[in-house]
Amino acid sequence: QVQLVESGGGLVQPGGSLRLSCAASGSIFSFKAMAWYRQAPGNQRELVASITPGHSANYVDSVKGRFTISRDSAKNTVYLQMNSLQPEDTAVYYCNSLRGNYPWGRGTQVTVSS
Repeated sequence: QVQLVESGGGLVQPGGSLRLSCAASGSIFSFKAMAWYRQAPGNQRELVASITPGHSANYVDSVKGRFTISRDSAKNTVYLQMNSLQPEDTAVYYCNSLRGNYPWGRGTQVTVSS
């Protein structure tokens, strides 16, 4: 059973930065496109960024130029570097495969507020 554990969230002022990490049990990264998702209160979970095994990345328009997804297959870890954070980025952030077919972790809370 794959287990995903997200970390790195917190409270940050507008314009600040955070780096999220997602550690996965099992050797899934070598073969799977992985992704970061987020869910704000009252909203559906949305795909934020994805990365293929070959490190090709895609982003939702609202985070392009501000967020960077990366992966380290040796560490079974996916990262999300978030810069120039805005209040609308406030959400719980989750990682999963691009298909979203693994059990969801608890996520990590990101709050952007002054």
